[in-house]
Amino acid sequence: MKQNKITRSAIGKTCTLRLGSCSSDETVVLAHLGIKRGMAYKCENIIACYACHACHLIEEDKSDERCTWYDRLRALEETQLIMMEEGLITVK
Repeated sequence: MKQNKITRSAIGKTCTLRLGSCSSDETVVLAHLGIKRGMAYKCENIIACYACHACHLIEEDKSDERCTWYDRLRALEETQLIMMEEGLITVK
């Protein structure tokens, strides 16, 4: 995936998904949460959260009940607030 300011913003962040099995902050990436995603297609970068490796694996497995849509929405909200505070996204 092509890196940009938003995708790179995950470096060094704390996991906002927090599914109870977090691995190191060093493994945090921008995890796309949108419905339109897959191996060849990702939704827009603002429909994403900061997720450590362990939580990202759980989130990607839609049959894994440890990650609910509530968890995804909470993480999305927290991540977007961080991005707004850092000036990565703006609301006009």
